Amino acid sequence: MAASTSFRINETAKQRLTARAEWEGLTVTALLNQLIMEGCDQIDFPGIVFRGPASDRRAALAAGPDVWEVVSRLQDLSGSEEKRIATLAEESDLHPRLIRLAIDYAAEHRDVIQQRIDRNRQMAEHQQHVTAERQRLLA
Repeated sequence: MAASTSFRINETAKQRLTARAEWEGLTVTALLNQLIMEGCDQIDFPGIVFRGPASDRRAALAAGPDVWEVVSRLQDLSGSEEKRIATLAEESDLHPRLIRLAIDYAAEHRDVIQQRIDRNRQMAEHQQHVTAERQRLLA
């Protein structure tokens, strides 16, 4: 539930916020909500950044892949958590500390991360289906 809150920000910040909201096609309030949530997450999880347009923001490792990509790969691996982390670190050259950071962020935002993983898997399955149908059509 949204609650009315009053903030005082300087004119430069207000102009930048308004311009960015227009650019992104958002209301100033929606953009401010997004920035606050992302800012808090970046404080809580140093090393996490956000990428993509306002309509499709994704949490990512600052110098690496999106969090959902890390978690998706870990889900595909077998073994203990530490074994999976070690395997992914070896495969990707990501430091185990960064992999754990992605896991911790995902644990706090499980639904959002899992939805993105599921959506990506559905898109991949659809593309495989289209490719198979195209091959059958041209056979």
